[in-house]
Amino acid sequence: MKQTFMKISLVLAFVMCWNVISAQSDGNNAITTAAPFLNINPDSRSGGMADAGVASSPDMNSQHLNPAKYAFIDGEMGVAISFTPWLRKLVNDINMYYASFYYRLDKMQTVSASLRYFSLGNIDFTDESGNIMYSGKPNEFALDAAYSRVLSDKFSGAVVFRYIRSDLTNGYSNGGGDLEAGNAFAADIGFYFKQPLRVDRKDAEISAGINISNIGSKISYDGINKEYIPTNLKIGAGYQMELDRYNAIAFNLDFNKLLVPSNQIRPDDADEDWVDPNKDKSVPAAVFGSFSDAPGGFQQELQEITISAGLEYWYNKQFALRAGYFHEHENQGNRKFASAGAGLKFNMFTLDASYIIPLVQNNPLGNTMRFSLSFDLSDMR
Repeated sequence: MKQTFMKISLVLAFVMCWNVISAQSDGNNAITTAAPFLNINPDSRSGGMADAGVASSPDMNSQHLNPAKYAFIDGEMGVAISFTPWLRKLVNDINMYYASFYYRLDKMQTVSASLRYFSLGNIDFTDESGNIMYSGKPNEFALDAAYSRVLSDKFSGAVVFRYIRSDLTNGYSNGGGDLEAGNAFAADIGFYFKQPLRVDRKDAEISAGINISNIGSKISYDGINKEYIPTNLKIGAGYQMELDRYNAIAFNLDFNKLLVPSNQIRPDDADEDWVDPNKDKSVPAAVFGSFSDAPGGFQQELQEITISAGLEYWYNKQFALRAGYFHEHENQGNRKFASAGAGLKFNMFTLDASYIIPLVQNNPLGNTMRFSLSFDLSDMR
């Protein structure tokens, strides 16, 4: 079972492309959590802008980045589905499936829901001798519902409630009952602000957004040890402008930080039973302490922030081109990539696709594509 757990851990490490085998001598101290699939962006539109979008204009997939945007969405009802083949440079059967739905109750209130399902593909579970004991398909999923409300003509807020299930062993047990599916509950809170402008007699808008996601219980796979889920802070700003009757551009900039404890450096004189003291913190203490607990001080706290910048161009509100850049510090995982995307909008549906272009060698995220299909069901009300 020990070997089985190590194999699953390696899969999860590849999933999030973090170098979790920390070489502290060279400064690598990447943060890891349980259920990292919660922070994989399933949306192709924001994916084309390197995951920037907490303050972008509202769309049908706003549930993931900032559900507060639903309060200002133009339609009355809609549904979207997304598919992401994950880590195709490494394996061919890890996939993310995502579906979202929103419904406007009235001009002030909107409700929404989403389901994400993450399949880790086929995994052979082996004993300590390497003999295959069981073949399964571990998976994780999250189901959530949200309520968003207009708080003023320029400001909105939203809350999300989420159930999380992470089944890394797919029911397999070697008789010792060591591992089981983990369950957790979490909540998000988000806010969105927009301000229309006139620039050179052209319509424009600035926007800002903040979303704190996955504020919730720890998760356990053995009933004893508990791990943090990826509580996350995303804050950003956006600017969009109509160049003329047919052309419009938008720019988005996001900053992202995990609100979980930084890994502490093991003292040279520590005994073999040493445990990172941050692992025993309560969730509230971990969230508030995450801004000042890095062993490298304020410099490391800044290194834990990732940056996403994205540009979007629309022609005649029907065809879109997107590009972006994502930056993560070398000591925190070194994910650096550019992105490209496109969208095609018809009367009732929109098709979006995005593509990741790695900027560092041996990046498992290279050549990752996302696909989203959105349906405007407003006419059905």
